[in-house]
Amino acid sequence: MSVRRHSAWALPLAVNRAGFSQQGIVDELRRVILDGAVPPGTPIPVSEVAELFGVSHIPIRESLKTLTGEGLVAHQTNVGYAVAQLTASELAEMYIVRETLESAALAAAVVRATDAERAHVTHANQLLEDAVTVDDPQAYHRQSRIFHMGLTRPSGMLRLIHMLESAWNITEPVQVMVHVEHSQRARLHEDHGEMLDAFLARDVDRLLTTSAAHHRRLNEVVATLPVDTGLVADEG
Repeated sequence: MSVRRHSAWALPLAVNRAGFSQQGIVDELRRVILDGAVPPGTPIPVSEVAELFGVSHIPIRESLKTLTGEGLVAHQTNVGYAVAQLTASELAEMYIVRETLESAALAAAVVRATDAERAHVTHANQLLEDAVTVDDPQAYHRQSRIFHMGLTRPSGMLRLIHMLESAWNITEPVQVMVHVEHSQRARLHEDHGEMLDAFLARDVDRLLTTSAAHHRRLNEVVATLPVDTGLVADEG
């Protein structure tokens, strides 16, 4: 039986599927979810996805169990799998988690950052500037993560960075920056510039202050997301 091409998964998974290992299937499914190609709440039909990969149901189910453990996939008995969908309060909570973890790493990162790492963050900020200039929300969303992780990775706090990456992944399918107004992205980018200046100056206190202000603004933006678009689940 051929795959039904109206499946939301047919196009995102359309390239170079043959020969995927078990880990490769997990990585590819994760990539599609994190890219926002399939929005939160999208069903994941095991049979169709298995046919797209050219494998049996077993490696697909095992992969989905792994992604369920990561918080990216939800499973309901007698219903099946779907891309995990947060409630508005859960989304706000995860942004607080992100802020807490990031703040914990910044002070160490400022002190330990190499010239190459400072250059990397500077370049990431320039790409954010380009995304704002041409009003490319997808690029802005993608580069924002690169910028923030670039600020924290020099800390060398590997377990903390792993937790931050995991928390960021849980919010990623919503693609928040894609769904806010251009003016909001531009204002958040101004914060990025101030954070970069403090980071390059190795000014820990100023970086923590500007980061806290940025996250307050970010939390306010997250709170304005419409709840009737299907991006977030109903409370309760």
